Amino acid sequence: MRTSPPIVSNAVDRDVYIVLEDYGPLGRAWRVTNEAGSDRATLIVDMLDGQYEEPVRIVAFNTSQTWSRDVTEDIANELHQRCTERGEIPVSLQYFLEEHSR
Repeated sequence: MRTSPPIVSNAVDRDVYIVLEDYGPLGRAWRVTNEAGSDRATLIVDMLDGQYEEPVRIVAFNTSQTWSRDVTEDIANELHQRCTERGEIPVSLQYFLEEHSR
Protein backbone atom coordinates (compact mmCIF):
# COMPACT_ATOMS: atom_id res chain seq x y z
CA MET A 1 0.00 0.00 0.00
CA ARG A 2 1.35 3.40 -0.97
CA THR A 3 1.30 6.13 1.69
CA SER A 4 1.07 9.87 1.29
CA PRO A 5 3.81 12.11 2.62
CA PRO A 6 2.93 13.88 5.88
CA ILE A 7 1.64 17.44 5.73
CA VAL A 8 3.28 18.19 9.07
CA SER A 9 6.62 16.75 10.08
CA ASN A 10 6.24 13.43 11.89
CA ALA A 11 9.37 14.29 13.84
CA VAL A 12 7.34 16.70 15.97
CA ASP A 13 4.57 15.20 18.06
CA ARG A 14 2.23 18.15 18.60
CA ASP A 15 -1.31 19.22 17.98
CA VAL A 16 -1.98 21.58 15.06
CA TYR A 17 -5.04 23.85 14.86
CA ILE A 18 -6.46 25.25 11.64
CA VAL A 19 -9.42 27.59 11.11
CA LEU A 20 -12.02 27.57 8.34
CA GLU A 21 -12.93 31.18 7.68
CA ASP A 22 -15.87 32.61 5.72
CA TYR A 23 -14.81 35.24 3.19
CA GLY A 24 -18.34 36.10 2.11
CA PRO A 25 -18.80 36.15 -1.67
CA LEU A 26 -15.31 34.67 -2.10
CA GLY A 27 -16.34 31.54 -0.18
CA ARG A 28 -14.72 29.67 2.68
CA ALA A 29 -11.08 28.67 3.01
CA TRP A 30 -8.72 27.22 5.58
CA ARG A 31 -6.54 30.03 6.92
CA VAL A 32 -2.84 29.66 6.30
CA THR A 33 -0.59 30.05 9.33
CA ASN A 34 3.04 29.41 10.01
CA GLU A 35 4.02 26.27 11.89
CA ALA A 36 4.89 28.14 15.08
CA GLY A 37 1.47 29.82 15.12
CA SER A 38 -0.62 26.68 14.77
CA ASP A 39 -0.82 25.69 18.44
CA ARG A 40 -3.90 26.10 20.64
CA ALA A 41 -2.54 28.91 22.83
CA THR A 42 -1.56 31.04 19.83
CA LEU A 43 -4.91 30.37 18.15
CA ILE A 44 -6.82 31.56 21.23
CA VAL A 45 -4.75 34.76 21.51
CA ASP A 46 -5.07 35.45 17.77
CA MET A 47 -8.83 34.96 17.87
CA LEU A 48 -9.19 37.27 20.88
CA ASP A 49 -7.06 39.86 19.07
CA GLY A 50 -9.44 39.79 16.07
CA GLN A 51 -7.04 38.19 13.62
CA TYR A 52 -9.87 35.94 12.41
CA GLU A 53 -12.86 37.89 11.15
CA GLU A 54 -15.43 35.18 10.38
CA PRO A 55 -14.30 31.84 11.84
CA VAL A 56 -16.63 28.99 10.96
CA ARG A 57 -14.93 25.78 12.08
CA ILE A 58 -11.73 24.74 13.84
CA VAL A 59 -9.99 21.42 13.35
CA ALA A 60 -7.10 20.00 15.36
CA PHE A 61 -4.86 17.18 14.25
CA ASN A 62 -1.70 15.39 15.23
CA THR A 63 -0.04 13.43 12.44
CA SER A 64 2.35 11.62 14.78
CA GLN A 65 -0.58 10.25 16.74
CA THR A 66 -2.72 9.86 13.57
CA TRP A 67 -5.83 11.65 14.78
CA SER A 68 -7.93 14.66 13.83
CA ARG A 69 -11.13 16.13 15.22
CA ASP A 70 -13.47 19.08 15.10
CA VAL A 71 -12.64 21.28 18.11
CA THR A 72 -14.94 24.17 17.22
CA GLU A 73 -17.12 23.83 20.31
CA ASP A 74 -14.15 23.34 22.66
CA ILE A 75 -12.42 26.47 21.35
CA ALA A 76 -15.68 28.47 21.40
CA ASN A 77 -16.26 27.55 25.04
CA GLU A 78 -12.71 28.53 26.00
CA LEU A 79 -13.07 31.83 24.10
CA HIS A 80 -16.41 32.50 25.80
CA GLN A 81 -14.78 31.97 29.20
CA ARG A 82 -11.89 34.29 28.32
CA CYS A 83 -14.28 36.95 27.00
CA THR A 84 -16.33 36.73 30.21
CA GLU A 85 -13.15 37.25 32.25
CA ARG A 86 -12.19 40.25 30.07
CA GLY A 87 -15.70 41.71 30.17
CA GLU A 88 -15.99 42.04 26.40
CA ILE A 89 -16.52 39.97 23.27
CA PRO A 90 -14.62 41.12 20.18
CA VAL A 91 -16.94 41.89 17.25
CA SER A 92 -15.09 39.27 15.19
CA LEU A 93 -16.15 36.54 17.65
CA GLN A 94 -19.76 37.48 18.37
CA TYR A 95 -21.41 35.31 15.72
CA PHE A 96 -18.94 32.45 16.24
CA LEU A 97 -19.65 32.34 19.99
CA GLU A 98 -23.43 32.61 19.47
CA GLU A 99 -23.31 29.64 17.14
CA HIS A 100 -20.83 27.38 18.92
CA SER A 101 -20.47 28.06 22.67
CA ARG A 102 -22.68 26.65 25.38
